[in-house]
Amino acid sequence: MTTTQPQPQPQATRTDPPTAASQTSVRPPLWDRRFTLYFTARTVSLFGDAMMPVAAALAIGTLYGISGVGFVLGTWTGTFVVLVLFGGVFADRLGARRTMVGADLVRVLTQGVLAAAFFAGPPPFWLLVTMAALAGAAVAMFQPGVNGMVPLVAREPQRANAVLKVADALTQLLGPALAGLLITLTGAGTVYTVDAATFLLSALCLALIRLTPAHTALGAAADPGSRASTGSALRRDLHQGWREFRARTWMWAVIFIWMGYGVLLFGPLVPLSSALIDTRLGPNAYGLAVSFLGAGTVLGGLLALRLRPARPLAAGAAAMVLYTVLPLCVALGTPLPVVLAGHILGGGALAFWSVMWATSVQTHTPPAVLNRVSAYELAGSVSGIALGQILAGPAIALASPGRLLLVSAAACLAGCVALFATPAIRTLRRAAPTAGGSPGAPAGSGGQ
Repeated sequence: MTTTQPQPQPQATRTDPPTAASQTSVRPPLWDRRFTLYFTARTVSLFGDAMMPVAAALAIGTLYGISGVGFVLGTWTGTFVVLVLFGGVFADRLGARRTMVGADLVRVLTQGVLAAAFFAGPPPFWLLVTMAALAGAAVAMFQPGVNGMVPLVAREPQRANAVLKVADALTQLLGPALAGLLITLTGAGTVYTVDAATFLLSALCLALIRLTPAHTALGAAADPGSRASTGSALRRDLHQGWREFRARTWMWAVIFIWMGYGVLLFGPLVPLSSALIDTRLGPNAYGLAVSFLGAGTVLGGLLALRLRPARPLAAGAAAMVLYTVLPLCVALGTPLPVVLAGHILGGGALAFWSVMWATSVQTHTPPAVLNRVSAYELAGSVSGIALGQILAGPAIALASPGRLLLVSAAACLAGCVALFATPAIRTLRRAAPTAGGSPGAPAGSGGQ
């Protein structure tokens, strides 16, 4: 759920805050220097990320089989889940931008080492696992800051999140296709070289972002004692992040529901649906379905650019009802056009929810603890998906893939009911901009 982004920019010559009237009549520009740099950094980084599943499946799978691919990817995911909470602490202590630049540079190293190894010959399995662990640790340091950067580089986080979601969808469309083409024409070393280059460009763009002193001070506005480099201070930071996360009923309730989604819906969806579609409609059909999923994600992001619901999570939950169509159309063995339509609806629904969720987290969480809070919601979401992926294989021994996807569809619908049935989620209102241009929680929102 994840999710990160842009920034505000009044006229360069103004030093006084805009009036309430000017805020309602004129929308602040989105594509200023800071957001442009951040958008470039995130887009190229996401493009590199989108190439990696194909590279792992084709390059590592050829050498070490399905179990080898699973172990390498599992190492990456497991390291991320274990360390992401500490990533949130470091992002709040050092600043999200610095932490993200450092994480990008580590990934330049890991992907560069793998590129050299593939160019030299088949890399040993221990090297693949070691680099996966280092890369997973780097992502754990990087990802919490993604949410925290958006309010620093965008005056309207919803617009920024929507634009970034569209860019994310486009990278998911183009990245895998390029990876497959490069592996076929030149080999895996080229893919890992390109991936390392994307992280280098991302680090450069992030390093060039210049935040105002007021923005920089937000990271230091937390507990001053938490900046001491002691074990007790680290525990204090983690506890403070957990306390802020737990204090927001709407937040931990959504993550609890999303953990169930991870186990029953998102985790098993790819292995089960790919097997069913491939068997019934041919190997090209699943690739086409994934492309239509990406197209739906673009449409959902564009819709989120236009709509500004007063209750964003309620609107997102309503959209998620449409996601039920995706596993349902695969489970029922519908014709290819119906399967493609289901993927468009599913991609659009999830993208719209993602924008509403990311914006709510960014605008209803104190800036000084935003990265730590984001780390807790990331840890919960990803852990559910990882468990669902692990259990998908053994579950086939108990029921057919089609029946398991029917369970996934039912879980999706039940989760939507739970989202609507939770008052803190259903009634959460969109945060209004403050006089200084930063988003602020509406009166009466409290810890709910």
